[in-house]
Amino acid sequence: MADILYKLGYIRKGHLLTVTRDDLVGQYIGHTAPKTKEVLKKAMGGVLFIDEAYYLYKPDNERDYGSEAIEILLQVMENQRDDLVVILAGYKERMDVFYESNPGLASRIANHVDFPDYTPEELCKIGKMMLDEQQYQITKEGEEILLRYIQLRKEKPLFANARSMKNALDRARLRQANRLFETSSDKTLTKADLVTLDVSDFLQSRVFQEESEIINK
Repeated sequence: MADILYKLGYIRKGHLLTVTRDDLVGQYIGHTAPKTKEVLKKAMGGVLFIDEAYYLYKPDNERDYGSEAIEILLQVMENQRDDLVVILAGYKERMDVFYESNPGLASRIANHVDFPDYTPEELCKIGKMMLDEQQYQITKEGEEILLRYIQLRKEKPLFANARSMKNALDRARLRQANRLFETSSDKTLTKADLVTLDVSDFLQSRVFQEESEIINK
């Protein structure tokens, strides 16, 4: 994104700075302003990407300093709009509440882009790419079970697309490690054994256990 905007001439630098609430909000009086201003200084001339931006605002906490960071952001977005692109990212429902609670911020965000969830097939491809980057592979049968896992997981709360995919694969690799440890005394493990995930590494997921409980009822 930053590189595209730079080549189009919208920003004078092509860098992207990704931050979260922890990078902007301090934990005591007088700490938030310098943190936020330092981040803005680094981002100037490029793109500032604030992930899960709704965490900046916590109205239920009177001692929270997130509103101070928002006020500083508003000033810079107004006064230096030609030298900085700010992208606020997060889940749509939470972002809608965030904007409603901060009308000044909402009025300065000209474009809202809602990205639809990936399809189960797309997430399965993403998962295989993740495994490939880690030099892992998955059996054909395991791939079919992974697709079923995604279909079930999407129906449950707090589904986070690629992040949920990554978490599922991390847990599957942990189960695979335990499986290999339990069977290592019975046979000599090959390199393929060490880097291959199969059906059993996914079927132990709580998602499948809950499905089984529903069917048994």
